[in-house]
Formats: sequence, C-alpha cells, structure tokens
Amino acid sequence: MPDNSLTSNRKADHIRINLEEDVQSSITTGLEKYLFVHQALPEVDLDQIDTIQTIFNRKVKVPILISSMTGGTPNAAHINQVLAQAAQHCGAAMGVGSQRAAIEKSELAASYQVRKFAPDILLMANLGAVQLNYGYTSDHCKRAVDMIEADALILHLNALQEAVQPEGDSRFSGLVRKIEQVCHDLSVPVVAKEVGWGISRRSAKLLIEAGVRAIDVAGAGGTSWSQVERYRIQDESRARVAAAFRSWGIPTSASVQFVREVSKDIYLIASGGLKDGVDIAKCIALGADLGGMAGYFLKAAAKSMEDCLSAMNEIRNEIIIAMFAVGAKDIAELKKAELIKIN
Repeated sequence: MPDNSLTSNRKADHIRINLEEDVQSSITTGLEKYLFVHQALPEVDLDQIDTIQTIFNRKVKVPILISSMTGGTPNAAHINQVLAQAAQHCGAAMGVGSQRAAIEKSELAASYQVRKFAPDILLMANLGAVQLNYGYTSDHCKRAVDMIEADALILHLNALQEAVQPEGDSRFSGLVRKIEQVCHDLSVPVVAKEVGWGISRRSAKLLIEAGVRAIDVAGAGGTSWSQVERYRIQDESRARVAAAFRSWGIPTSASVQFVREVSKDIYLIASGGLKDGVDIAKCIALGADLGGMAGYFLKAAAKSMEDCLSAMNEIRNEIIIAMFAVGAKDIAELKKAELIKIN
C-alpha cells in the first residue's frame, strides 16, 4: 500500500496550485465557434422555463454539475461542505474529488461526507480507474460509494496526468475489462470521466460496451492537469516535459459530439473549460444532459458560502435566459435548439 501521506499532500498541492497558478489550457473548448439562433419571438414566458431532469432516480433542478475537485484534507472538507450546501439550495448535481486518500486512510473520509448537507442532490463518488490495475477491486469501489451515500460512482481517466506525475500510476493496459467488472458488480451506475483532455469516439465505444451509464467528457479548454503537475515537479527537465502538453486534448465541443454520435442513450456530461451558463446551454444543444464546472465554483467556495451561492445562481440564470432567447421551454427543447457554427 502506498504512503498515505503522499496522496493527502498531493491533494493539498492540487488545491493550492489551482487557486494560485495559471493552469489554463492553451487551447479553447471550441464553444466560441457556436452561436445560438436567436428567436425574437420565443413564444414562451421567462417564468415558464423548466430546467428539471431526473437522472439516476434523482431530481436535478438545474443542468449543472459541480465537477469532482477535492477531498482528503481539512481545507477540502470545508470546501466540499460549502459546495454541497450550494448544490442542495439550487438543485444541482455534485461529484467529490478522488476518494483514494480516504480509502487508504479512513480518518480522511469525513472530508468527502457531504450527504448530511445535501440530502436530495445527485451525488457521485469518485476513484481513479487506473487504481483497478494497482490492486483496487469492486469492493474498494463499493466502499467509496457507501462512504458518501452516493447515487453513482465516477471512475476518472487521467492517463496523461499520471504519465507526467513523478509518482504517477501509468499501467493502463487491460483496464476496460476491470471497468466492466465494476459495472457488473456495483448496485449504482458507473460514470466514466476524463479530467481535461476529452473522450474520443473509440474510448466512448469501449466504455459504453463495458457498461458505463454516463460519460463526462471533461474536454480540453479549461484546467490543464499537466500544467498543475508542472508546478508540483521539482526537476526542471520533467517540468518542461509536462509543460509541453498544455495544448493537448480534444476540445470540449468536439468531444460532446463524438460521444453522442456513439450513443444516443447514455447520460452525457459536458465539462472542461465551460465559463458560463451560455456555454452549458450550448453543450446541451450539442447533445449533453448536464454541464460541469469546477474551478469557477472552487474559487467561489474558497471565499464564502454567499459567493458560491451567487456564482451558482448566476450560472442558473444564464441557462434560463439562453433557453428563453431560443424559445426552449424545457431541456428537451433546448436539445433541439439550432446552433450556427462560425469560422
């Protein structure tokens, strides 16, 4: 078993670097190339707009996911509590950060346990998929779910991050069969999630055939985790190697379309560089069900509950106004809204 303190220290590094350093990808989401066809006569009242969906037997009142970010440190516990309370208030979904730290050191579990603050939200547990090649089993996955009373389990895929991370776990061969076993064994749905470089058609097909019920594309255009790791690396040569991947990945807009082409049936989450509610609305029109944001909410939650609630309400209002301006009274109609692609 690895040194428990290393995992916890790494989590603390990640929070600090995301809050203090420039870790933005040097490529864009591609969403700026899409414009809604505005409807001057929307034929719907603003107060009639309905954003409610049911996903994994939970009512999600707004199509917003507070993307998986943190856990495993005292500071993370406070941030997760604030995020969960904001999600409960607004009816958003939430994923916690990787629970590996708490699997390895049980006293860290409290930093992830937010169900008491958010009894009604769609809440997703989280483990790194590659850990299934390093001794983790379906039992560890069940423990992560039970730890936070989750409705689903995210298995995150971060091959590039692991490759540049000094202590990275990079044995990814045969992983899809292990994911398939987890999908079979768990009583809750499994969600496959990238961490910032997107999901291709090939990867989506493999994951869907393995049994995942949702995919979070986490495309390029937002936080670059190779950049995050760059700021952790002490060796200058290795840091330059990590920095070379700042412009790597599938833009979020393309990845959403890739995955939806592969399957019309799975739940699809768009994340990776979404900057506002209009971006979320665009992603839904491109085929997504939810839009996920991480850094935006992390920065707000680190300030105060009021800032976090304000940030979430702003995103919600932007989605509703975008729906109104394209004449979409609900999410089903937003999925049919017309977009123009510009050069």
